[in-house]
Amino acid sequence: MRVARRGLLALSAAALLPGLPARAAGAVQVTDIAGRSVTVRAPVNRMILGEGRQTYVVAALDRDDPFHRVVGWRDDFRKADLDGYTLYETRYPQIARLPAFGGWKDGAFDIEQVIALRPDVVVMNLESKVAIDDGGLIGKLDRMGIPVVFIDFREKPFEHAERSIAIMGALLGRAEEARALTDYRAAQIARVTDRLRGFSGPRPKVMIERAAGYDESCCMSFGDENFGRMVALAGGENIAASLIPGTFGTVNPEQVVAARPDVVIVTGSNWKLYAPDGAWVGVGPGADQAQARARLRKLMDRPAYRTLPVARSGRVHAIWHQFYDSPYQFVAIQAIAKWLHPGLFADLDPDATFREFHERFLPVAYHPGYWVSLDPAA
Repeated sequence: MRVARRGLLALSAAALLPGLPARAAGAVQVTDIAGRSVTVRAPVNRMILGEGRQTYVVAALDRDDPFHRVVGWRDDFRKADLDGYTLYETRYPQIARLPAFGGWKDGAFDIEQVIALRPDVVVMNLESKVAIDDGGLIGKLDRMGIPVVFIDFREKPFEHAERSIAIMGALLGRAEEARALTDYRAAQIARVTDRLRGFSGPRPKVMIERAAGYDESCCMSFGDENFGRMVALAGGENIAASLIPGTFGTVNPEQVVAARPDVVIVTGSNWKLYAPDGAWVGVGPGADQAQARARLRKLMDRPAYRTLPVARSGRVHAIWHQFYDSPYQFVAIQAIAKWLHPGLFADLDPDATFREFHERFLPVAYHPGYWVSLDPAA
């Protein structure tokens, strides 16, 4: 399977695998995740990241100096992943001086600032496309000779992640690195899915709560994509899959109680700058495990969980929220598989996997802390 994909990636016809470059006179033509054919002067020298967390893929493709082309970015990286941002700022202090702007959907995107930065390309997340179309951003930038390219690691990552990596590889002139990243990602996912092929044992019912404790509401979750799909690939039954028709939605506490999940997984991050008074679980690079575990235990006192056996069984876990918005979903799949089927995956070490990934692909050192469990044995 991987050999076949490598052969396709080597072909020059973009129609065979959208997102691959068709070079002509110094230009690269990509078919972006929105299905648009876009011509960009590449490798790009000046790039604006429509989301700061696109750093996760840029750093894995342009390891030596991931920010030397970035002339501006959205201000979400520091706010949404303070610990991860701090790792990169320590290594590359110049990022603190990068021009930053708000999101287009929030009405805080400064188009005049973008034009003044003279980017070769603006990379946007697919989720912003409707708002971008409504506001006519693409046409405004096109008149200034600035192309917009859409990628996606959030809405439908299991359809779009590999193509998004290939698109970024084309823009950065890092096609070989993009192939290495997609091959590694696929191989690490296969370590779980291959072992589950033909598995006839029980599949635990899982409630995966998105950003638990971020505010007082309960319970944001995932349908049959993103973390919802990760649960399925890891051998679990996502209880929200039949309740949420799209990628994201909400399950009310009564539905959680009625479903009686065997396992609860919440997503969390260091959100001091977003929700300083929130009850979120601050997992991530270098997180304080004792503090994270204490916060996770408190979340199980809420009405959705406190009467359920799972709140006392210890099969309650928190995992880094940003796995939902990066090419790193393979790590979360391994961690979830080990929680759901500890015997079947006794030899699988997701912590070692992520450490190896950092050593091979990323310019920052690995710091454990990306998940925590109420059951210390997990």
